[in-house]
Amino acid sequence: MSDPKTVYLAGAINSCTDAEAHGWRDALTESLNSRAPLTKVLNPMDRDYRGIESENVSSIVESDMLDVQRSDLIACVMQRPSVGTSMEILYAYQLEIPVLVFWDSKEIPSPWLVYHATTFTDKDEWEESVITNLSN
Repeated sequence: MSDPKTVYLAGAINSCTDAEAHGWRDALTESLNSRAPLTKVLNPMDRDYRGIESENVSSIVESDMLDVQRSDLIACVMQRPSVGTSMEILYAYQLEIPVLVFWDSKEIPSPWLVYHATTFTDKDEWEESVITNLSN
């Protein structure tokens, strides 16, 4: 039996609605709990700082960086541009942690995102890709 894996759920939070910030994270967590029950999920929405970001800058950044460090995989939804998400991707890249990006846009992704991401996937393959990447 292999060691449990840890996945960090990166994606926009600032200026997102509850549905945008929680929806995909809750769905992926539920799927992982049933299909890969030994997986530990690190969800930055467990520390919801929306509306009080300016009073918690250090806590937000340092907690997110620590979660990235603890992860075996970054599962990232790029539903909109996000400075924090971009920083997390770069940080994971520097730590040689794979980054799986869900890209559901007809737009061509930024060369910066393409360069630093390990894999791109679409809606139909998203959950399966996360599970496959965690088992590698």
